[in-house]
Amino acid sequence: MIRVGILGYGNLGRGVESAIRQNPDMELTAVYTRRAPESVVLQSKEIPVYAVEELVNHKEKIDVLVLCGGSATDLPKQTPEYAKYFNVVDSFDTHAKIPEHFKTVNAGAKEGGKTALISIGWDPGMFSVNRLYGNVILPEGRDYTFWGKGVSQGHSDAIRRIEGVKDGKQYTIPVDSALEAVRRGENPELTTREKHLRECFVVAEEGADLERIENEIKTMPNYFAEYDTTVHFISQEELTRDHSGIPHGGFVLRSGVTGFNKEHKHLIEYSLKLDSNPEFTASVIVAYVRAAYRMNQEGLTGCKTIFDVAPAYLSPLSGEELRKNLL
Repeated sequence: MIRVGILGYGNLGRGVESAIRQNPDMELTAVYTRRAPESVVLQSKEIPVYAVEELVNHKEKIDVLVLCGGSATDLPKQTPEYAKYFNVVDSFDTHAKIPEHFKTVNAGAKEGGKTALISIGWDPGMFSVNRLYGNVILPEGRDYTFWGKGVSQGHSDAIRRIEGVKDGKQYTIPVDSALEAVRRGENPELTTREKHLRECFVVAEEGADLERIENEIKTMPNYFAEYDTTVHFISQEELTRDHSGIPHGGFVLRSGVTGFNKEHKHLIEYSLKLDSNPEFTASVIVAYVRAAYRMNQEGLTGCKTIFDVAPAYLSPLSGEELRKNLL
């Protein structure tokens, strides 16, 4: 039985708790929080909740710790520190900073003789693996990644930080014509604007300047300025009724050619359509909890990414069962 602890309990933490219940070779031993422990209500009432200060004292009771950081700044601090004491899995998703994150986590995990899997989810994560497969199978080709239609939590947060905005949700939407051009094997060169649209649903405070809010959204650098963006002002009731979910998904495609004269075209496509982004991400994480535990048992310590994990480490089935049933 793999004993799992969770650090942090938001949408992702709830998803991890639920996913562990679907894996009979795992048990959730405790949840750790920076909030008052009595304020955290789990789905599983029998699981204890502790203050984060108790975590290191419980290191003998946890085989793998899942870090469910509540913000982009949590994991760069938490994962390197706790990798000294626990086998860990995190979902760090700032692509450009993964090499830096890897370096600091690797130092902590090596110091403690632990195994740390970082950036586990669907992108980075499952999409990353499929990009790798596409590149090695079709070395002469081009990668394409499309996200959506789905809620971008980071972009939604950016909307809510604007003065005069009470609430809001933002959807990332692939441009159908661009996606279909890739599927036809045209290998188009696509700009950011040509690949995705952004659609915003905003609840404004009473008396707020709607024109100013819309302009601030559409011109926000690194979030909306590079995209064709539509802004809808709606009521809180409409937002709650029609936009309370957290769906997402996307496509990874590799378009390439083979043959002495490059005469044959090929397309590899991997797609996801998710009712709940955090619950699916949690399901991926929990599969990699099993891998972190097994790799550590074999003495594979330090920081690893999804590229370093053999598929067999993820499955509760034995090698014999995998060969018989899935190969």
